[in-house]
Amino acid sequence: MAGSIKNGHSKQAYADLAPMLAEYQSIALVLQGGGALGSYQAGVFEALSEAGIQPTWVSGVSIGAINAAIISGNKPENQVARLREFWETITDHGYASHLSGADVLRALHNMTSAWMTMTSGIPGFFAPRSTNPWMQMPGHQGATSFYDTQNLRDTLEYLIDWDMLNNQAHRLSVGAVNVETGNFRFFDSSLEKLAPEHVMASGALPPAFPAVEIDGQHYWDGGIVSNTPLQYLLENQKLVDTLVFQVDLFNARGKLPKSMPEVSARHKDIMYSSRTRNATDRFKKIHNLEIELSHALKRIPKDELTSEDKALLETLDEKSQINVLHLIYHHKEYEGDSKDYEFSKLTMQEHWAAGLEDTRKTLRHRDWLKLPHAKIGMTVHDVHQDLENKSRKIKD
Repeated sequence: MAGSIKNGHSKQAYADLAPMLAEYQSIALVLQGGGALGSYQAGVFEALSEAGIQPTWVSGVSIGAINAAIISGNKPENQVARLREFWETITDHGYASHLSGADVLRALHNMTSAWMTMTSGIPGFFAPRSTNPWMQMPGHQGATSFYDTQNLRDTLEYLIDWDMLNNQAHRLSVGAVNVETGNFRFFDSSLEKLAPEHVMASGALPPAFPAVEIDGQHYWDGGIVSNTPLQYLLENQKLVDTLVFQVDLFNARGKLPKSMPEVSARHKDIMYSSRTRNATDRFKKIHNLEIELSHALKRIPKDELTSEDKALLETLDEKSQINVLHLIYHHKEYEGDSKDYEFSKLTMQEHWAAGLEDTRKTLRHRDWLKLPHAKIGMTVHDVHQDLENKSRKIKD
């Protein structure tokens, strides 16, 4: 494990992580989609990097796919710097206001920044088309999207070493949906060679961005079907004992809306959270029940087992131990429903700092990092949920 000294966090502070991490055969980083909120994931990765934690499998959807590709396509010593270069570039759109203090001022700042995104695009990412798609003939190149994403391709080519990304030393998977069939699929570097088009397809959210053609098929943003790539990882047939850092940008839980802007923001949270916690809990329940079934079958004398029982036991014996550390961005009240396309540098830095701090808090829970007991199978930890539970106990 490699360590670094950043913000007062030294490699000595994380020295005791090595034996815990050595118990796992794989460390996975799972990144949800969420546009401008994605700098939170960059902060998470910086904290992992300073702790010397290097994922062996990175999986993402939409902006999560872009972050994942930048991580996978660079040497460990360059990954954080490349992520920072990407986020500094795309938040340099000319709006430099630093309205702060009262929420009303920050709300004004964010709305102005989001308006600039819609009207001017984002440098190194996308640019508005000169002719509105509604004014173009069907079938024309610009008739199906409001923005051109060629700039993103150029950025990915510049920031990512594609030979390194595809060298099989680690695994990258990015999710997209086939426009014509509606089927969700993952492009996986362990199964095929990935290129900028695969990452762009994962982030091609309509009607803003055009579909991306790959091998004669056209793909849109995977978040249309599922914004969280955790299920693909968990259902992998060859999944080994794995520590998963699952980073979500939309929180399924929230307050009851009291205004139309709050309704819009809450709707987006629920829609794009993909019910991650429910899906994780369901898989955990099934996974752990299968382990209990395995132990029950082993208590039966072998000569009383049918051939089907033996085949089932053999399958169940291959069940791995999974530990999920769930990090969820909790947005501020002033961010509103434009939070996923508000690309100001000020907000980007806040998101990044939040991801950094949440991950440091999570890593302080050393007991959370231990490999689950074989009788348990799968565990899930969430630093925000832990704090909420402690608060409830104090109130009770």
